[in-house]
Amino acid sequence: MINISGLDALTHQLDQAQKAFEELDGELGVVNFDPNDPASIEAAIQEVEILVDTKARPWADNPLVSQLVEGMKEQYRQGIIDRAAAARLEAEGK
Repeated sequence: MINISGLDALTHQLDQAQKAFEELDGELGVVNFDPNDPASIEAAIQEVEILVDTKARPWADNPLVSQLVEGMKEQYRQGIIDRAAAARLEAEGK
């Protein structure tokens, strides 16, 4: 018989991660920003990060959830930056 230690802990982490995924799935909230104002863009990024952290707070000590949260924050950050750049380009083209 093979004894695998740590399996219960991993199963618990995976269960928590699934709950966190379900909580973080879908719309987190709405942020607005001025694409021409770097401070406004940064404030929107910070607001999104707070939204993500708040939703994931019950599982903050779970390393799987922490990785998910950091990845989501980076994706949202880049999305806001990309949208701001696209809005500036569109405004210049008019």
